[in-house]
Amino acid sequence: MINLYKIKEGDVEYTLGRFNGDTVTYDFKNILVYLEAKGKILFGEHFEIHKEDHKLLLKLCCYFIQDKDYCKANGIDLNKGILLSGPVGCGKTSLMNLLRNLSLKPKMFEIIAARNIVFAYNHLGTKTIQDFGNNKCYCFDDLGIEPVGKYYGSTYNVMGEVLLSRYELFLETKIKTHITTNLNATEIEKRYGSRVRSRMRQLFNQLTFNETTKDKRK
Repeated sequence: MINLYKIKEGDVEYTLGRFNGDTVTYDFKNILVYLEAKGKILFGEHFEIHKEDHKLLLKLCCYFIQDKDYCKANGIDLNKGILLSGPVGCGKTSLMNLLRNLSLKPKMFEIIAARNIVFAYNHLGTKTIQDFGNNKCYCFDDLGIEPVGKYYGSTYNVMGEVLLSRYELFLETKIKTHITTNLNATEIEKRYGSRVRSRMRQLFNQLTFNETTKDKRK
């Protein structure tokens, strides 16, 4: 028996696809309608999904709904996390906030600003590194704009150490990590070192907004 797969927001139901009792067959056009409606709820009536972002959004949607055939054909590894990069204001954080709502299950990951992790480190020290090396799935938002960590007079590359901890966690448990960043690969290596960049290749699928994408906050 085929049932419609729906998500309800307030009094409105959105049909995202069809459910056969085992798997969901999604309809991307319907997903776009839902995500734009959800975006207006979360971010205000000004929110819209821009046509030039549809190609990237399709890849992200197929990753999060676990479309194995599409992801395999497009070189996306479902065992890795997502590193979503692009210019300032292109919509990276908004999309990650939206995409974790595609499932009827509890939200797939928690979004934490990288700068807030550094602020926590400045108060608590290495306990913060340990806390974010735990068995949760996180999206570290705006990697690269966080300040240098300082604890009892010593400076520390907090997010670099967090990423190394997440790498060890991934090897042991396959728990994923996601990231949004304005940095390119060269800038990531300069800030966090070749050791971190090398491990990031194993941790993430890199998906990128076009460098000419406009700042949607203007």
